[in-house]
Amino acid sequence: MPKVQKAFGNRLRDLRQEQCLTQEELAHQAGLNRTYIGDIERGEKNITLGSMDKLAKALGIKLRDFFDWEY
Repeated sequence: MPKVQKAFGNRLRDLRQEQCLTQEELAHQAGLNRTYIGDIERGEKNITLGSMDKLAKALGIKLRDFFDWEY
C-alpha cells in the first residue's frame, strides 16, 4: 500500500476518534459505507476527492485539515 494512503487513513482515524465517532456513525453522516471507512483508515483504498469532501463535511472540517500530517 502506498505510504500516503496509510498516512491519510491514520489522519482520518485520528480526526474521527477526536470527535468520538464510530466508523458507522461517520459513514452514516458522510453517506458512505462503513466498510469503505475502515478500508480508508487501513490505507487499503485510494480515496476520491468526492469522498474526501463528504468526510470533511461530516467531520465539520476543511479539506486542508486532512493534510496536517507528515509522512
